[in-house]
Amino acid sequence: MKYFWAVKLAAFIAGLGLLVVIVDRYGPSPELVKRQSVSGPPALGSGDGPATSAAAASPAIRSELRSPRVFLNTTYPQSKGQTIKVAAGGDLQKAFNEAGLGDVIVLEAGATFTGNFVLPKKEGEDWIVVHSSAANADLPPPGTRVTPAFAKAMPKLLSDNSDPVLRTESGAHHYRFSGIEFGVAPGTQTIYNIVALGAGETSLDQVPHDLIIDRCYIHGNATGNARRGLALNSAATAVIDSYISNCHEVGADSQAIAGWNGPGPFKIVNNYLEGAGENFMLGGADPTIPNLIPSDIEFRGNHCVKPLSWKEQDPSYAGTHWGIKNLLELKNAQRVLVELNLFENNWGDAQDGTAILLTPRNQNGTAPWSVVQDVTFTNNIVRHTGSGLIIAGPDNEAGKSQPAQRIRISNNLFDDLGGPRWGNPLYGPGEGRFLLVAGGPLDVQLEHNTIFQTGNIIFAAGAPSPGFTFINNLVPHNLYGVIGDNRGSGNSTLDLYFPGCLFKKNVIIGGRSEDYPSDNFFPASLEKLGFVDLAGGDYHLIGSSPYRKAGTDGTNIGCNLESLNPWKRPL
Repeated sequence: MKYFWAVKLAAFIAGLGLLVVIVDRYGPSPELVKRQSVSGPPALGSGDGPATSAAAASPAIRSELRSPRVFLNTTYPQSKGQTIKVAAGGDLQKAFNEAGLGDVIVLEAGATFTGNFVLPKKEGEDWIVVHSSAANADLPPPGTRVTPAFAKAMPKLLSDNSDPVLRTESGAHHYRFSGIEFGVAPGTQTIYNIVALGAGETSLDQVPHDLIIDRCYIHGNATGNARRGLALNSAATAVIDSYISNCHEVGADSQAIAGWNGPGPFKIVNNYLEGAGENFMLGGADPTIPNLIPSDIEFRGNHCVKPLSWKEQDPSYAGTHWGIKNLLELKNAQRVLVELNLFENNWGDAQDGTAILLTPRNQNGTAPWSVVQDVTFTNNIVRHTGSGLIIAGPDNEAGKSQPAQRIRISNNLFDDLGGPRWGNPLYGPGEGRFLLVAGGPLDVQLEHNTIFQTGNIIFAAGAPSPGFTFINNLVPHNLYGVIGDNRGSGNSTLDLYFPGCLFKKNVIIGGRSEDYPSDNFFPASLEKLGFVDLAGGDYHLIGSSPYRKAGTDGTNIGCNLESLNPWKRPL
């Protein structure tokens, strides 16, 4: 490990304490939950083809993993009221103020409305729908992701200062925006939140709720600071089929979507998300509502990416050094389904280039209940990144948190982890580590993953992690394989850091059988596995591969590649 990354890792581990209190704090209130579907995750949309639901937790998990209790229904509502038309030059705020629940506000396609607009709280439960005057044929149908190519059919809401172009009053509810562009006026150099759903509410009854962003285009400017595309501090909120880009800032964290003071449930489905710091993050600041944990999160079918024009060493580099961190980070969240997403392009910069962080944080020292628990991460592709995952125990940097617990990483493809391209010339190549387990997270299961990394499989440090399961995975051993701080590879590390672990039916390419538990496989090279086309990236196993139907469950070792892309889209 290069000196720079070693120092960062040591600082990270030093902030982890030993408190292991299992909690289940406040998520969405019963009043919000009772109106929502609890039957299971729906398909991604009529334009997206079939979707694979998360499988039940394996019996190997030592305590039961809890799935989201709520999945939001985002079916387009029927209008019950009047239609309010706002032409170019019209008073949009007046329309928001005068509309009643059940009304439709139609904004002239292509018109620009500049200001800082506020959604007021109203009485009732019908929806106010705000949409473009463009013909249906000029925008994609529901269930289809919008792109910037549709901007000409959208009305534009722009902020010409650092305040949001759209924000909610406390308690505002039942607003749906469809086919709207939200952005920053030319010449505006800094904006903190382009859209702000909720802010500093201090009790659940103040939280904005029942909000939908549908087929919208939210973006900063290519050269300006846009800290956040959407601040998600609300309840019962969905962002679907939308495109959020150019969220970046010099010298500060920036995200496409981030939330820290909203209870959920959240539906983030079928979006394109660009954020320099974190593409999607929950936590990162302490909630102002006591005991709040963002809960019941559906994060499915999204494309989380950092453009290579943000990378200094890439030929396409556009000339501004935005702070780069990771692709998804959970610091305070529970009952989360992360499924069928594509995560790509992440490199060493402000962090070491790890793509996915499940790391509880009592960020400002006032939220000791902070936890990351009951997370299902399944059927995703993670590629072109410095390292794969970090899963952490309790944090003790600003104040104690709870540990990450009941985490399932199942049936994912991790490809192209590490190497010079995903590092930094100043600090060295991307480390290429698949998993860092730090400080004692509980009940972590990794099953049926296919992994191609240049560094270690697992590095462990800090407190032990009971309830650890690593089965049916396909992964190169490389230099040290599974190794812990001050331990040797294999059994020496497993015995200390993962006591009583289940570690079997893994294909560990280039490893030594004498260093690991029995009932694993150790082919000498990748060429011995029997891939259809290793060089071409087709990782299906041929019929004669000895690792077909060789898993603990009678299926192929590694991931089921068909489940990663049920739409057969080019990736």
